[in-house]
Amino acid sequence: MAAALVGGSIGGSEMTPREITDPAAGGGRTERSWLRAVPADGAAVAHYSAISILLADDHAFVRRSLRGVLDSDGELQVVGEAADLTTAMRQVQAQGPHVLILDVGVPAGSILGVIRDLRTRAPETAIVVTTMTDDPRFAREVLAAGASAYVLTDWAERDLGRAVRAAARGESFIAPELEQLIRVYESGSDGLSGRELEVLRLIGLGHTNSEIGGLLGLSVRTVESHRASIHRKLGLTTRAELVRYALSRGLLAAELASDARAR
Repeated sequence: MAAALVGGSIGGSEMTPREITDPAAGGGRTERSWLRAVPADGAAVAHYSAISILLADDHAFVRRSLRGVLDSDGELQVVGEAADLTTAMRQVQAQGPHVLILDVGVPAGSILGVIRDLRTRAPETAIVVTTMTDDPRFAREVLAAGASAYVLTDWAERDLGRAVRAAARGESFIAPELEQLIRVYESGSDGLSGRELEVLRLIGLGHTNSEIGGLLGLSVRTVESHRASIHRKLGLTTRAELVRYALSRGLLAAELASDARAR
């Protein structure tokens, strides 16, 4: 069936919000409606009162938590859940949700291969990846594989709704804190790994080794090892030098901008 597309698209299928007048309300009320492709032959068009979402995570409590975040937004509608990849794929193909929220722990195998396969088999469904992994190299690979958004689980309450909307519009989304790490990584990180860049960012923000360990889920000894490696690779010896380096590479840009807006 030929389809005339209007607006932004993902994989050849329109996902754009329209204002639809409710005739039952005498034409006086409108609601948001999300449309897929408009068939050129005039066939019926599927309307959604919200952006439809399938949640795929192997932990029930995580699905409940994410669903709580999404259900609080009237423009987002969770239409199904899956605890494994087979179920997720079956539901995606059966229901055709606008967005699949996929946790990296679900796939049996490479998440990158899974994303590519999903985009091939269900191109009309955008993929939002949720994870605790804040490695900028991995985030870049996930987006390159075909995911529309990369959301850190710790920031889901703040970012998930924004990420889903961006994905439904055919746009990409990544947390500002991670985006700046990716920019530094791509522009040349002086040999620092993604994890070392994150440790360096937190050092620049004034966190102690113990605090950094708590934030990243690492032992203090591991943080100390990363810190020693950072000093060695950069040829810097003091904390003040590390802070200056972090500032010069834009690692603290998001936090500084947030502080400036707050004042």
